[in-house]
Amino acid sequence: MATRAEPSALEPVAARQEHGPQAVLEVAEQLFAANPEWLVFFREIMGLEGIVRRTFQHPEALLRFECSPEYARIREMLDELRQRQQDQPAPRESQRVVTVRMPRSLHETLKAEAQQMRVSINSLCITKLLKLIDEETQRELTAG
Repeated sequence: MATRAEPSALEPVAARQEHGPQAVLEVAEQLFAANPEWLVFFREIMGLEGIVRRTFQHPEALLRFECSPEYARIREMLDELRQRQQDQPAPRESQRVVTVRMPRSLHETLKAEAQQMRVSINSLCITKLLKLIDEETQRELTAG
């Protein structure tokens, strides 16, 4: 008789028939409680193969979820993990480089903001990329 491998922490909730915002939040809370690296949390919950995108496969459903209080709580968990791990060594996931062309004035503004916050421009840009879309932008996206 074959033995079954330990179930993943994500399996109990993900296997349920109810694949709504509350179920996704429960999965995120279970993973958050294990205090993973922020990148692991991001990948498992919000990444391309994460539970959010597996659950909300249609763009409209994903956008509605991204405007929900459950998603806002998941973003808070991600921010908290990033804050906790700010001084720890970088995770061992391979890195990718994205070149962004921008006006000199924008670059200088980002550089000054990063210096003021005592972080690298890279860290500042990652933080800004991970931030919530503001309410006005959300309304524009849902109206369009």
